[in-house]
Amino acid sequence: MSKQLSMQHSTDKPLSVLPELFLKRLAEIVDESDCEDCFASFSRTISPAFRINTLLSNSNDVLCELDTLALRAEPIHWCADAFTVGSQQRQQLTNSQTFIEGKIYIQNASSMLAPYILAPKPGEEVLDLAAAPGGKTLMMAAMMQNQGRIAAVEAVKKRFFKLKNNIKHYQASLVDCYLKDGRVVGRQCPDRFDRVLLDAPCSSESRFHSESPDSFKYWSERKIKEVQRKQKQLLYSAIQSVKSGGYVLYSTCSFAPEENEEVVSHLLKKFSGNLTVEPIDLQLSNFRPGRLFWRKKRYHPSVDKTVRVLPTETMKGFYLALLRKC
Repeated sequence: MSKQLSMQHSTDKPLSVLPELFLKRLAEIVDESDCEDCFASFSRTISPAFRINTLLSNSNDVLCELDTLALRAEPIHWCADAFTVGSQQRQQLTNSQTFIEGKIYIQNASSMLAPYILAPKPGEEVLDLAAAPGGKTLMMAAMMQNQGRIAAVEAVKKRFFKLKNNIKHYQASLVDCYLKDGRVVGRQCPDRFDRVLLDAPCSSESRFHSESPDSFKYWSERKIKEVQRKQKQLLYSAIQSVKSGGYVLYSTCSFAPEENEEVVSHLLKKFSGNLTVEPIDLQLSNFRPGRLFWRKKRYHPSVDKTVRVLPTETMKGFYLALLRKC
């Protein structure tokens, strides 16, 4: 990115409240042609997305209910039973009886990518290693038609009870919830699960918003390093816990390479010869390949098969890596 363009954006009023170091880093992380859209995302109102909870209802019935409220839902073309509505209709959607009864789950489209790509099947045993508040767990439960088992693990007590309440409310009967540090699961349940989802705790950079100072209040490069250590430990545990031939989906809502490619590269070296990066078949216009380098770091050549999801009017920034244990 040119210095002139970087300075232009860093002095725009909506962006001036964001950490200057964060903006500088982001200008180095994404391509120059993508910078403008990325910067715009921090002052944009995202169109709300939702999934039909097929454990309780179906698309036809739910869309008819929403139609009576003049809520015009547009389908998300790559994800069955998923839709968006206009950004000005969020409150109407959350106040609807359809939402209150658990027939829909409001969830950013980017967050739907992780379960979609992991693709759990009915009858499988699946681990969700950092599950709260449960949106991805519930999506997997619907994909599995409540057949099989999902072990949903959450370490933070308050978030754990939120997870349990959501699982009950949305009637995902195949889910067992555990208040547990995910870093010990691999040792306790080695080579057990068919698939593991790890949407790792992260710096949440893609959730920063210029009108919400609390969203970036605690951001720093030191914070990135702190969460990276935990991410590496959690991903190690996830790989330990999956069967040979099974899949692990690693994701974050951070732009930082230290939390994304660097974590995956570290585990590829740790499990050298026993872990591969699988290509992600879904191709969207806001997908970019993982970085092979960041500043002075050079990453494992396979990380170019991982995906950076750039923010759009309906999607927040995200990172995805599909791993297979050999």
